[in-house]
Amino acid sequence: MPHPAAPHRRKLIVAAAATLAAALVLTGCATAPSHEPASPSTNSQAVDTGFLADHDLDGLDAAQVIERLDTMPVADRPTDLIASVQPDALVLTDDQKRETRLPMPEDEVYISVAPYREQTHDCYFHSLTTCLGELANTEVQVTLTGEDGDVFLDEVRQTYDNGFVGIWVPRDIKATLSVEHEGQVGTTTISTMNEDDPTCITAVQLT
Repeated sequence: MPHPAAPHRRKLIVAAAATLAAALVLTGCATAPSHEPASPSTNSQAVDTGFLADHDLDGLDAAQVIERLDTMPVADRPTDLIASVQPDALVLTDDQKRETRLPMPEDEVYISVAPYREQTHDCYFHSLTTCLGELANTEVQVTLTGEDGDVFLDEVRQTYDNGFVGIWVPRDIKATLSVEHEGQVGTTTISTMNEDDPTCITAVQLT
């Protein structure tokens, strides 16, 4: 005969498992800065076209790879590829421990924003294939305003299936980022002035 407390214990185990699963979903970003800027020789190294071909990315530049991977449905994303968005390069590594780098545009930096209501996670360099946010496929108003009042962006965007919305930001600026959804607003400050500035913004809570 089962112990009277057994159903309660089972419920606690199920609840704990669900909490862990949710935590894993919201902590898919595993890349962190080394705080050691890449050397010029590393940035200028030849792109491994064989690597790109193996992952169906041959012939694409950094912006095109970012567009393909960040907007891809989560269920379709490759599980054997990590794509880390850094200010100066898109760093691609795979399960065979190969790596190649695609240079970013000289005048822009790609920044990914995951607005949230209840749960978020720490993130620094956006990982195109593993980062997941709380609000997937959600329309949000995104505004980016420079320190001098210049408005770089003010439009409605839909978050991707991964809960992020990506924006191209001019280099060498500091700006206020504002995200609004259903009357709730969150703001934060972003920078594209340094080669180790974050590209993954997960601290915009909608309140």
